[in-house]
Amino acid sequence: MTAAEVAELAGTSVATVSLVVNGKTAGRVSQANIERVLSAVRELGYVVDHTASSLAKGTSNIVILVAPDLSNPFYGRVISGIKAELGSEYQLLLSVTGEGRNPSAADVHRLVALRPAGLLVEAPDDAFLRDLPAGAPLVLLDAPGRETQAPTVNFDLTSGISALLTHLAARGHTRIGYLDSLTRTETFELRRTLLERGAAAHGMDYVAIPEAASLIDPDGAAAAFAKYWPRWRDAGVTALVCATDSHAYGVLGKARELGVSVPGTLAVTGFDNLPASAIVSPALTTVELPGEALGRGAVRALMAQRDGSDEHADQDRPTGPGVAALAAAPLIGARLIVRDSA
Repeated sequence: MTAAEVAELAGTSVATVSLVVNGKTAGRVSQANIERVLSAVRELGYVVDHTASSLAKGTSNIVILVAPDLSNPFYGRVISGIKAELGSEYQLLLSVTGEGRNPSAADVHRLVALRPAGLLVEAPDDAFLRDLPAGAPLVLLDAPGRETQAPTVNFDLTSGISALLTHLAARGHTRIGYLDSLTRTETFELRRTLLERGAAAHGMDYVAIPEAASLIDPDGAAAAFAKYWPRWRDAGVTALVCATDSHAYGVLGKARELGVSVPGTLAVTGFDNLPASAIVSPALTTVELPGEALGRGAVRALMAQRDGSDEHADQDRPTGPGVAALAAAPLIGARLIVRDSA
């Protein structure tokens, strides 16, 4: 069954049938014609052949999200934002690179055969952009420092961390530590750097233990805290900033087990503001990173590339061989959520 046969039965053009079956009728097709086409579709049992369509257009209706660890609860909100912004016209495919491992170009090479409408990539490694196969539009998520290499949607970590340090300083903390993530991506490196630089500006000492890190996993974080707490304690640390809320959950549990009072002896904070952060004991003070807004922003940046209508285009960004015009997406706001743990 073809679109032409549907159009003939409905008394419309093939273009109108295409608009109706692909959900692009808003402001373009009358309600009467929509109903005629849908009636003809039902009567004829017409089904859109997406494979043929992708071959004809050169792309499919698949958008691929590539991320290091989609089991991290943070990505649930990112995925919700992506799906809400994509609507029904596109299908979202999730590609997990493996816990603790950054996406590489090799991961994407296998996916290009699907002729994706676009790639959304979280935290790629250094070689990713250099070796990336040409073709599908690309947007990077939460990848600070990559803005001159590819369209990127990032959080405003500077304002969120400044608010966190101001809060800790006001509570009388003078020495802070940081439990890092073993996924050494730009976003975690930036969190550590901003904390280290900001501590001095707020009259606090940053006690660096570079090896104090774990995967984004409460059990791993608990083990790391048990190992390094004596060093933090002996160095006078009274506030521990964790790379994510998931890290902080592990710290809270292990602190309770070790008899470390939170926030009496040690204030504990995180990043993300996951749903559980309001109900753990004590409730977690955290820098909220809106995952849904990140997902929505990534899709908008992707569609701007596909439509060739990037309203945020920055003419001052570098151009030349291998460098496309880049999307200067606005930063997504981060805010401090103060609860009992700090």
